[in-house]
Amino acid sequence: MWSKVREQFEGQKVRLDVARKMLEYGIRVSDDCGLFIGGLEVDYSALARDVGADRRVVKQTAVQIRGDGFLYSVFSKITPVGASLVPVVARLGYSAIVIEADPKAAGILSDAAGVLSRHGIVVRQALADDPDMIPSAKLTLVVEGQVPGTVLAELNSLAAVRSVTVMK
Repeated sequence: MWSKVREQFEGQKVRLDVARKMLEYGIRVSDDCGLFIGGLEVDYSALARDVGADRRVVKQTAVQIRGDGFLYSVFSKITPVGASLVPVVARLGYSAIVIEADPKAAGILSDAAGVLSRHGIVVRQALADDPDMIPSAKLTLVVEGQVPGTVLAELNSLAAVRSVTVMK
């Protein structure tokens, strides 16, 4: 999908940045080119400030998306995935395990969840970056409690894993 977005905005770096940010936040485009997160309307100017662009570029991006059948079929239906618990793990008594691995390898989430499950560690949230959008994509697992060193070593020994870190 990201290749189609890049293709549509070829030579239009700022519009591509706007589209990337829209995907990141789960901002959808309505029939009249309005921008929404769920039922909340997003002002062109607010998104423009976040991207570092002019509000007119944000509007033009929405119009361009609306005019492309494939992109509109995606951007008219996307929704945000919800709030990340990562910034508040310490306050909740949780930990965040950040796994850097080969993003094209299959089974990383499954293998990591299997290791945690065998040790009785409950996963509260799983966040995976899209490797087509984020070059250094990571898998972040928010888990209950602390993570023993033996579990981290086992996670680190998984085939496609490059590194494992914990945020408390």
